[in-house]
Amino acid sequence: MFQHGFNSYMTYAYPADELMPLSCAGRVRGQQPSRGDIDDALGKFSLTLIDSLDTLAVLGMFDEFEDAVERVIHDVTFDTDIVVSVFETNIRVLGGLLGGHVAAIGVREHHNRMAWYKDELLYMAKDLGFRLLPAFNTTTRVPYPRVNLRHGIGKDRTEKDTCTACAGSMLLEFSALSRLTGDMIFEDKAKHVMHTLWAKRQRTSNLMGTVINIHTGDWVRKDSGVGAGIDSYYEYLLKGYILLGDEGYYERFTTHYDAIMTYINKGPNFIDVHMHRPQSKSRNFMDALFAFWPGLQVLFGDIAPAIKTHEMLYQVTQRHKFLPEAFTPEYDVYWGQHPLRPEFVESTYFLYKATNDPYYLEVGKNVMDSLEKYARVPCGFAGIKDVRTGSHEDRMDSFVLAETFKYLYLLFSEPQDLVLPIDDYLFTTEAHILPLTLANYKLNTSSDPLSSPDSFSKASATPSPARSCPSHDFHFPTGKSYADAGRESLPKLQPGSCPSSSGPPRLKASEFVPGNSEHMKELGRMGIQLVTLDDGRVQLMHSASKAKTPTDAEEGLKFMQEIIEITKTQQAESVEYHPRVVQLVSPPNMRNMVLAAGPAQFGMNLDGIKEAVIGTVVEVNPFHGCNEPENAPTLKGKIVIAKRGNCMFIEKARMLEKHGAIAAIIMDNNESSSSDTSSVFAMSGDGQDDVNIPVVFLFFKEGKLLLDAV
Repeated sequence: MFQHGFNSYMTYAYPADELMPLSCAGRVRGQQPSRGDIDDALGKFSLTLIDSLDTLAVLGMFDEFEDAVERVIHDVTFDTDIVVSVFETNIRVLGGLLGGHVAAIGVREHHNRMAWYKDELLYMAKDLGFRLLPAFNTTTRVPYPRVNLRHGIGKDRTEKDTCTACAGSMLLEFSALSRLTGDMIFEDKAKHVMHTLWAKRQRTSNLMGTVINIHTGDWVRKDSGVGAGIDSYYEYLLKGYILLGDEGYYERFTTHYDAIMTYINKGPNFIDVHMHRPQSKSRNFMDALFAFWPGLQVLFGDIAPAIKTHEMLYQVTQRHKFLPEAFTPEYDVYWGQHPLRPEFVESTYFLYKATNDPYYLEVGKNVMDSLEKYARVPCGFAGIKDVRTGSHEDRMDSFVLAETFKYLYLLFSEPQDLVLPIDDYLFTTEAHILPLTLANYKLNTSSDPLSSPDSFSKASATPSPARSCPSHDFHFPTGKSYADAGRESLPKLQPGSCPSSSGPPRLKASEFVPGNSEHMKELGRMGIQLVTLDDGRVQLMHSASKAKTPTDAEEGLKFMQEIIEITKTQQAESVEYHPRVVQLVSPPNMRNMVLAAGPAQFGMNLDGIKEAVIGTVVEVNPFHGCNEPENAPTLKGKIVIAKRGNCMFIEKARMLEKHGAIAAIIMDNNESSSSDTSSVFAMSGDGQDDVNIPVVFLFFKEGKLLLDAV
């Protein structure tokens, strides 16, 4: 399987960064339509080849590995005028170079090959490391999310935020680079970031937010979980202790772990909460990235909950053939994508290593069968666009070869199959190998000791688990599997079945997302309609006679009761969104026109910013802003106004941001609405966090004034 994917990349895509398996061509940034932030991983540096280096060595493909190393040395350059993601470039490219270097040393020592290799990959890694360093030039030392590989950070950079995982996942690669080259600057930078993030934890709950302001250190998004945006921060705390031997990282991890298992863990599920109000959920679904967590629990030695959570994930996988990008606690699809992610396979591998239970080989076989049956195409393996339909996306991310197939190979390998001493290495978040002997490399860094008085609160942390796995024979002398005992506590869900024999689970009010097509169908089944009032607000109306069945009508009544309770709770907690204003600052108005505007529950948070967002206002054509604009070239760098209707607010924002808008104003389509007679409301999103520009709402009267003025 790996050979099919790798050979397809080399045949159809190299030297491009990634393979487009449906087109049988390479993906080159700027040559295909932009996919947004996802393309920031592409830097015209043969990403997939670098990311695959140590996989070739681990699989024993030494001829291909040696050829790949030579190609990288001779063909790849980082002196390119291109802006890339600091996080992705670190874990995939810098990590790939380090993993390739470590693998080359291992191949030379254990197999008497590659005598010609003189640390060229390490020198390339150091060159790339220096090109990433300008990103750390912030007041908090938390790095910018993006950097230009040739020019660093320009004076016109306006980025203010980065995710916790993006900033907190530099430690392993940067520390390894320092210890392998003797240059302490890289480890120092990464340690300072970890210091800053730790200092910004919520002191009562010990939870972390998801997005932080790189200049002020303030939290931009205060929701806390173990999935997207925060996952590898926790991973690098524990692995930082394992790789570097610093107890401070272990103490920090145990403090966070205690908080996570107290507030976020609900049975086998992990539901995001507000870091400052951890009893309140911040969303009602789980994302696929959190599937790494059981594997991390295995490394931590907490096997029992890892088994239960992994079993839940496996049941979701059985139902949908793959793990959806996001799913509900009832195992229903929330986002249907599956780009062949490795996290579930990673956890399966670690659980098999810890328990030696053949059940996990069956799990791995199930994953392999699905990949072969549903993802394999003539030119590689294609990501799944929607697990419900099995449709494909024209993408094969580099992590498919770097991680997914590496962990699958290791899962099924016998000890005699391993050509490198795999237990002598630690895997990074991108599954690149780093030698555990790095802890013996001592550097005189300028960082403060991690075990400072403020490092952790021993009083608040529960006793950490013993740093070893349980003795299966002692606990289960009858031969019963330790993992079996953990899995038996979960009800079995057969593929394609629903959690209840009486039918699919009812949509709960706490899970409802306005605009979600599946949720709207569920409301219709229960006899609930969304009615838009004259002032632009949306109201739910329940009519038992319009429900499909009497049972559906009863469920609709329960749903409405839950909505009422949620409304009461929100009012009691004084949840509010601050109103905004739109002000004309150019002649002849000269700041005399100030229009009351409503905020959005998505996009840039304008609270607390010192400078207004200023720009020229233009209309999008077509005015609803839902389709590709006919006047796209005129939108770049402008504040764009669109009209309500035809699609969700957030979909308009995505479209406008895609074409370079710096902000969006959504104008009401109800000609009788105005801020004088209507209550300001916050525009809702769809649960995703992919809009970065500010968005505000104007009622029709105010919107018309703005249009007439411009």
